[in-house]
Amino acid sequence: MKKLLALLLAMIMTFGMVACGSKDTTDADKTTDTGAAETNDTANTGDTAEGGETTGDTTAITIWTYPIGKFGDRDSVNELIAKFNEVHPEISVTLELLDYTNGDTQVTGAITAGTTPDIIMEGPERLVTNWGAAGKMVDLSDLWTDEAKADIEATSPSVVSACQLDGKYYEYPLCMTTHTMAINYEAFEAAGALQYIDEETRTWTTEDFQNALKALKDAGVTAVNGIVYCGGQGGDQGTRALVNNLFSGTYTNAEHTAYTANSPENVEALTLLQTLVNDGLLVADPAAQAADELQQFANGTAAMTFCWNASNKAQYAADVSFTPFAMAFPSDDGVPELCGGIWGFGIFDNGDQARIDAAKTFIQFVCDDETQAAASVQMTGFFPVRASLGNVYAGTDTEADATEFLTLMPYLGDYYNVTGGWTEQRTLWFNMLQQVFSGTDAQTAADTFVESANANIK
Repeated sequence: MKKLLALLLAMIMTFGMVACGSKDTTDADKTTDTGAAETNDTANTGDTAEGGETTGDTTAITIWTYPIGKFGDRDSVNELIAKFNEVHPEISVTLELLDYTNGDTQVTGAITAGTTPDIIMEGPERLVTNWGAAGKMVDLSDLWTDEAKADIEATSPSVVSACQLDGKYYEYPLCMTTHTMAINYEAFEAAGALQYIDEETRTWTTEDFQNALKALKDAGVTAVNGIVYCGGQGGDQGTRALVNNLFSGTYTNAEHTAYTANSPENVEALTLLQTLVNDGLLVADPAAQAADELQQFANGTAAMTFCWNASNKAQYAADVSFTPFAMAFPSDDGVPELCGGIWGFGIFDNGDQARIDAAKTFIQFVCDDETQAAASVQMTGFFPVRASLGNVYAGTDTEADATEFLTLMPYLGDYYNVTGGWTEQRTLWFNMLQQVFSGTDAQTAADTFVESANANIK
């Protein structure tokens, strides 16, 4: 929310900001990964037991990770596990990699079969609002010491609140980021459209956005200006932020108990997007997913993408022949509210206290160890939730890229992903966009979305 702006600006000062002049494998609301899940690597030279159990002096646990940066890379995670085993040889860790195409189905199947992993890495919308609310997760309140809570709260109180439900903490967070859009800098320059953005703050108004679209169309420097993708839930944080920011709408109420996408502000935004598409200033594709839109941006076909973050920039770096310039979403008052991502670890309650304790030990090593914590954050490509870690990219070859996104961190808005019925509303959202761009009245489509989404809140 905009009330977080001052707090996050102070955080950026701590990081020492400098202004800068799917392949996305994070769902994060989250674009899609097309690979199949990889299974069953065990990193430990001691005794292991399939499925996680205690044998002799060794406790065997399993960890499933969604593809959050290099936590989706087998070699990288196994290297981390090897470092853990140097300190804790008494715990063996079996790794399974998930993707965002089939991962949720695999977890649901494991819950039904009683074969869930000990540790799983993802965000509050799954660990807290979904599996935690269903009573499947271990309460991690003992990891949330006063020191840890204060350290995380100094970065963002929203992270602390997002990781708990009814006084129980179901997630221990590692990293966070802000999701942005990006423009093809050279295309904007050629079209004379740079005049419509503030390059220092990376912001623009809704009026500026429309003027830039007109300049791009007149110049014809790319095949399309931008693509509103409506073909799936991957990357839906981009289309939500686009709609919500245009006229300062909200996606849920402040209490996260109801969806509000049918507000006058959001309906005005949807109506404007309809007009921009009808006028040929934007394209709406009912079949395109975020990964398709990202590839067209990387190819130089589209002048902008609505699905950008630090991870995407790194993963598409080899594909682009221009300068992708990260931008906040346009807003009527010039003060955007961006969607964020939070990632960390939860523990499924498998009824074995030895495995639960071993899982907590692993999580603490990854998130809290004084030598490993910063490296763990670097693996994600995102930014630490702990203020004490500072800028983990300082002095690295990715410092400049990290700084670009840190510039936009002050614009993080409310983390509303913890609203009930989150999984169901994501499908309803892209269905609503398809209806709007097929000609359905924006108010009618938004009312239908809100009625259906709110019906799923428990």
